[in-house]
Amino acid sequence: MDLCGQTVLERLVRRIQRCRYVDEIIVATSTLPDSDEIVAKCRQMYVPVFRGSESDVLDRFFKAAVAYGADICVRITADNPLIDPELSDEIIRRFKQANPPVDYASNKIPPSYPQGLDTEVFTIDALKRAWQNASMPYERAHVTIYIYEHPEQFKLLSITSEVGRADWRWTLDTPEDLDFIRTIYARLGPANRFTWRDVIALLESEPTLRNINQHVVQKTVHEG
Repeated sequence: MDLCGQTVLERLVRRIQRCRYVDEIIVATSTLPDSDEIVAKCRQMYVPVFRGSESDVLDRFFKAAVAYGADICVRITADNPLIDPELSDEIIRRFKQANPPVDYASNKIPPSYPQGLDTEVFTIDALKRAWQNASMPYERAHVTIYIYEHPEQFKLLSITSEVGRADWRWTLDTPEDLDFIRTIYARLGPANRFTWRDVIALLESEPTLRNINQHVVQKTVHEG
């Protein structure tokens, strides 16, 4: 879908490319013909692609990480084109500097940031153990849920926000979400330079913008 002159995927990739602590960006998509367009767009952007299972996303993600020799993985989902590279960098930094070391860090558990800023960082060893042991369909579909639902097996680090806007919806699942995100880009400019705090400031100054998609109910991870 178009997002102020670029596809949603391109917007996301261009924002992540500003992360200082990300060495390489890999787009992990499916082997289905529907994903050919994604592969073509990635080639235009000179971004590597890995193709794997449509339904077993954990398998796809793990095999992509192995194929590209990752030791630390950063998971950002493609339905979050308002992702903030500075925030993602902060989560990666906190993960790398944790003492004692942790297996997994994110800003999603418990939720305290607006939906759509999720960044997860974890070791390849943690990912491999999840890949080996996760058996429920929802665990295979959501990649990291096995890790953070088993704190007895993994050392977890939660990064929370003092802003406390977990009820604000910035992710992209519905036409209303797309209208909302297009409005944000139209207001703040298509150059991908604005931050998540700029979006907060905009919504506080124009609170009616939240009416565009605030009625959308997010599925739980157990629903698929």
